[in-house]
Amino acid sequence: MKLKVGIGYDVHQLKEGDGLVLGGIIVPSNLSSVGHSDADCLIHAIIDAMLGAANLRDIGFQYPDSNAEYKGIDSKALLADAYSKVQNKGFKIENIDSTICLQAPKVGKYIDQMQECLSSILGLDKEDLTIKATTTEKLGFVGNSSGIAAYAVCLLSKQS
Repeated sequence: MKLKVGIGYDVHQLKEGDGLVLGGIIVPSNLSSVGHSDADCLIHAIIDAMLGAANLRDIGFQYPDSNAEYKGIDSKALLADAYSKVQNKGFKIENIDSTICLQAPKVGKYIDQMQECLSSILGLDKEDLTIKATTTEKLGFVGNSSGIAAYAVCLLSKQS
C-alpha cells in the first residue's frame, strides 16, 4: 500500500456580516469571511491538503478565482469535486486533521456539525475527520479579528 500526505492552509479576511461559513455550516456571527466563493476557510484548507497529497496541485489551480463559474460557489461542491478527482487517481482518504485559527466567534460547539457535514461529503467516519479550533491570544490578523486561518493534513492510501 502506498501512503501520501498533504498539507493545506487557507486564509480569509473577515468583515462585518451575518454569519460565518465554516466547515460547510453557517456559524452565527456578526462577521463573515470574504472571498470569491463562499470563503469557507476550513473546507479550502482541507481541499488543498487532499489535492496536495494526490499531486493535483492546489485549489487555486483547480478552481481559479479568475473563473466566473466559481463566483459565490458553495465550497461543499468544490470539496465533493476535489474528492472525486482524488478518487479518480485511485486514492482513498485515511484521515484528515484540521485546525481553525479564529479569535471570535468561538466555534467549539459547532465542530460536531462541521464533522457531520464534511464526513458525509467525503464518505468518512467522523473518527477519521478531526477539527480543532484555537485562537492566537489576540496576536496578529487572527487575534484582532480581521482574518481567519485554517490548516489541514490529509493522509491518502492507494493499493499498489
